[in-house]
Amino acid sequence: MELGILRRRRLQPIPASPARDLPPDATAGEPLIRMIDIVKTYHTPAGDFVALAGINAQFWRGEFVSVVGKSGSGKSTLANMITGIDKPTSGRVVVDGTAIHTLSESRMSRWRGRHLGIVFQFYQLLPTLSLLDNTMLPMDFCGMYSPAEREDRAMELLRMVGVADHAHELPGAVSGGQQQSAAIARAIANDPPILVADEPTGNLDTRAADNVFRVFQDLMNAGKTIIMVTHDDALAHRASRLIRLADGKIVSVETLDEAAVRASRHSTMPTHVHANARSKGHSSKLGAAIGMSPLTEGLRA
Repeated sequence: MELGILRRRRLQPIPASPARDLPPDATAGEPLIRMIDIVKTYHTPAGDFVALAGINAQFWRGEFVSVVGKSGSGKSTLANMITGIDKPTSGRVVVDGTAIHTLSESRMSRWRGRHLGIVFQFYQLLPTLSLLDNTMLPMDFCGMYSPAEREDRAMELLRMVGVADHAHELPGAVSGGQQQSAAIARAIANDPPILVADEPTGNLDTRAADNVFRVFQDLMNAGKTIIMVTHDDALAHRASRLIRLADGKIVSVETLDEAAVRASRHSTMPTHVHANARSKGHSSKLGAAIGMSPLTEGLRA
């Protein structure tokens, strides 16, 4: 896979506290992302529901971390804390020195558009735009690259993820795997150092899921930090580190050695049934995916 288009950014270290479970290369630098005493409580008519109960976690530059757990364990809520889609009830998330939940909505939108790529289970592509135009959207909204450069860059990214031949087709005209590949191209359009993927293969068959995972591995090799939420243990064990959640708490952190990672790459992943369902919060997630705030999204709708 051609990765020359991805620039390696020099990121300044941020202060960190000691952690019990560190990746093998943790001594090479300080963590890029720190989650400090994160609590998230939802108030419902049936009573309070604690989705995250005192989460402390760290993520380093250039590592691939999978976050696993049963439905309701808090793994998607954890991802939403990092992306700023949701805010903690208490605690802090610090990304490259920025306490992101202290930002205003407009500043959060600008920050997210330049520092984070987000990939969702249901793609969140605009159905009336081609794959090429969908990939260009983050560059347009964040003012990244010159107008003359954007189409060339988008085409190169689509080529990198293997769907350049479908660049001018609408999302509905291509397969789920091809849509997800285009969604990954869109997520890295602004060359963010971090990619957060929430169940990115949950709507794909085995072959498409494997292709998506290989793209993530190549992005990690290019220096990106990948955080992938998944319910698929076989897929999760192909990452470099695994965080397991239960009842809103981290119950284990496992650093996967290279031998285990290589062995798991040859394991058979379960087939996921394709579904034409739409996720809740489609509009807000789409806005987050292309670097828009809810306010800006409403004005542009």
